Amino acid sequence: MTVWDEVVGQPSAVAELRAAAENPAAMTHAWLFTGPPGSGRSVAARAFAAALQCPRHGCGECAACHTVMAGTHSDVREVVPEGLSISVRSMRQLVQSAARRPATGRFQILIITDADRLTESAANALLKFIEEPPDQTIFLLCAPSDHPEDVRITIRSRCRPVPLRSPSAEAIAGVLARRDGIEPDTATWAASVAAGHVGRARRLARDSEARTYRENVLALPLRIRGLGDAFSYAGELVRNAKAEATELSEGRDAAEREELAVAMGAGGVGKGAAAAARGAKAAERDLERQQKSRNTRNQRDALDRALVDLAGFFRDALVVGSGAQVPLTHPDRQADIRRAAGEWSRESVLRRLEAVLACRTALDQNVKPEIAVEAMMTSLQRG
Repeated sequence: MTVWDEVVGQPSAVAELRAAAENPAAMTHAWLFTGPPGSGRSVAARAFAAALQCPRHGCGECAACHTVMAGTHSDVREVVPEGLSISVRSMRQLVQSAARRPATGRFQILIITDADRLTESAANALLKFIEEPPDQTIFLLCAPSDHPEDVRITIRSRCRPVPLRSPSAEAIAGVLARRDGIEPDTATWAASVAAGHVGRARRLARDSEARTYRENVLALPLRIRGLGDAFSYAGELVRNAKAEATELSEGRDAAEREELAVAMGAGGVGKGAAAAARGAKAAERDLERQQKSRNTRNQRDALDRALVDLAGFFRDALVVGSGAQVPLTHPDRQADIRRAAGEWSRESVLRRLEAVLACRTALDQNVKPEIAVEAMMTSLQRG
């Protein structure tokens, strides 16, 4: 297997990237990978970085390929924002380190997996380096689209675009069965309900709790009978998202606090102990802020997955109600979808879909989750 086998359902993008890795004349210093969630933007960027460092342009077997794909290559840095945004401070540190000469590879490569989360100041700091790129430095940016709201036009205009699409259910099922060893029937089902999202399909195939959570979310539209139900289920949805975020964060937070305590000399005695203790307090506050921001991001992501599932349900009800012959987002919920299409008018279904999309927008604008979800649920109850 080569590194390109990791990129699912993107033959045209792989051909372009492979050609650039093999031909220096086809290279440029900045690339922008765009595509819907789950299309594999960061995977494609990582595979391209491996091919650029590999003597055989992405063989998948050498040390360069293994270390880049594992995230341990000394000349490849990947920015994965754990909070709501990427700060100017962290961006300046990263681009300055990326400007150094490569230690072991052919290039210094900086991968920014969510370039749409750059603050304005961070985007300006990055722009300065992209405008006057250091020798042997490559910038690989990933974003949902090349719209100015996602990536500033000044940055976008200096990057070579690599558009990705949602991979087909067949391609996702194939990679789950072949690479991850998932039973074919389970892989086919997970791929059919993941809406082209490879990571979501893998999680549904492997995690019974994720499957149960999805079932509970998709049962909501037909369970809401009154305002009491609306508020009750809104609270349940938010609590489940917080519980999932807490589960993801607890172990990591504790390990980070322990590492910080060791680094700051916890329990030490002597002349420098008091000064070290004061420095430790400041470092602990910084860590707490970072962890709180990351936990908030995890909560938002968990809620957003539920909202995407709900939006897919109402989209399917519109499809069935209009008689359109197109695949359903949730084919395994066909009985409930047909019931909803039969009970509600198409206008009512559309209002419900708009309420879900409005909730996603409100959460993006930092509206308190409880308020945004309660407003959505009351709209779903009214129809």
